Amino acid sequence: MKKQYITHSPEETEQAAKEIASELSPGWVVALYGDLGAGKTVFSRGFARALNITEPVSSPTFTIVQEYPCEKGVLYHLDLYRIDDTDAALAFGVDEFLYDKNAYALVEWPERLDKGLFPKNTLCIRIERGRDAENERILSIEDTPSPEKKK
Repeated sequence: MKKQYITHSPEETEQAAKEIASELSPGWVVALYGDLGAGKTVFSRGFARALNITEPVSSPTFTIVQEYPCEKGVLYHLDLYRIDDTDAALAFGVDEFLYDKNAYALVEWPERLDKGLFPKNTLCIRIERGRDAENERILSIEDTPSPEKKK
């Protein structure tokens, strides 16, 4: 699935996320790449709404993972910004979230992990600011984890 969305508001970004979520089933991991403020959490909120999750969705920066029960299983929303590397992520059990066949996993800051840790059923989405940096976003979708990795 290679595709690109250009959105002009947070609502449009949420709508794009809903469309993407509707094409996936439990067991999928969505790796969200993008700078601070790019719209990863806005995307996550739209994805959650597609799964009929109505509770507030916020970035789990300090808790690292939020768990949202849904009709099809569970949505794990992970924020690895405060994780130094793959070893630190494995120490808290990140692999259990990535390989849960009864769950969806949204991963913000996936470049903190070695790309080999991601399962084959990982969809990578890069979110970038467009010309109108305040509202426009470009969502580029790829099938494989980005080769980038930060230590």
